[in-house]
Amino acid sequence: MTPAVAWAPATRERLVALRRSIHEDPELAFEEHRTAERLARALTDLGITDLQRVGKTGLVARVPGSERGAPVVAIRGDMDALPIAEATGLAFASRNPGVMHACGHDVHATWAVGAAALLVERPARGDVLIVLQPAEEIGRGAQAILESGALHGVSAIFGAHVDRRFEVGQVVADAGPLAASADTFEIELVGQGAHAARPHEARDPIVGAAALVSAIQAIVARELNPAAPGVVTVGQFLAGTAPNVIPDRAVLRGTIRAVDPASRALMQAALRRVVEHTAAAHRLTANFSIPEGTPPVVNPEPMARIAREAVRAVLGEQALVPLGFVNLGGEDFAYYLERMPGCFLRVGAREPGGRPIPAHSPEFVAAEESIFVGASVLAECARRASA
Repeated sequence: MTPAVAWAPATRERLVALRRSIHEDPELAFEEHRTAERLARALTDLGITDLQRVGKTGLVARVPGSERGAPVVAIRGDMDALPIAEATGLAFASRNPGVMHACGHDVHATWAVGAAALLVERPARGDVLIVLQPAEEIGRGAQAILESGALHGVSAIFGAHVDRRFEVGQVVADAGPLAASADTFEIELVGQGAHAARPHEARDPIVGAAALVSAIQAIVARELNPAAPGVVTVGQFLAGTAPNVIPDRAVLRGTIRAVDPASRALMQAALRRVVEHTAAAHRLTANFSIPEGTPPVVNPEPMARIAREAVRAVLGEQALVPLGFVNLGGEDFAYYLERMPGCFLRVGAREPGGRPIPAHSPEFVAAEESIFVGASVLAECARRASA
């Protein structure tokens, strides 16, 4: 399904070429220098002259509205890549070893430029800021943009993410939780090393860590309300240097995910308690930290209503689909929503007949037609929010 927007062939070609050039030259968080240069040139080519470099490698461009003093709205597109070796086989696959756009940020940045093109052609009532954000994958880019002050006075912000669970032309604009908080934790268990043949001389951190991994599973299973989504996952278990040595320490690292503040606090507190008591039971000392991650993305109903109206106007009623599952992935767009109203969408990126490839996979690629869907919908969101 193509959006009900008349895209000039030359504009389509420029946007596809922009996306491909970003995709084949991916850059990691806060290293997006070449990407930012490409995006700045693309915006300048549209006749946009008010462009700020902010947030280390980010860009904020102002597209003038039709009425001075009308509400200012922002559109956000992120642009960093991931440390993954690409296996798509695309003609424009990554040329940078071990780095690829495995989460679709090449498309997000491109549709933000596409939205700018549409707003230059048919402006919103108020100015629209095109926010090209770095470092979403490490959860720090949105904060860098906000700390720059570039979004001061913005009345609403809209953003979106490609999603191959949905076909091109389908859009999720649900109110309520759309992504989870994403906190990490690190647990160091310190004991006493010894020869593996004489375990009684040790205070074995591996045994303690193994017991802790099992005990952690009871937090969600037995302490969190079954109606409340939540995850506590151990992703790293690091210990030992040789098969005949009991080490003196072991390290566990993992993540805590929740969609509401109460569940987030409960799981953090329960994890601290379980760590403390499991360590004591195994005669170990526990060093424990939970660096705070991104908060949950929760779309307010008034902003989601504007987004749904925009989707209907551009694509028709049939384009609106529910998310249909609880998403416990993280997204730093949440930081914007803590400061201002807004809505975060999911935009279908699976070509007809394609398979649903998960994001952060070496084979992930978003269908190019999703560029024009995302650009059209986000530009219309801005017009309606500024009306």
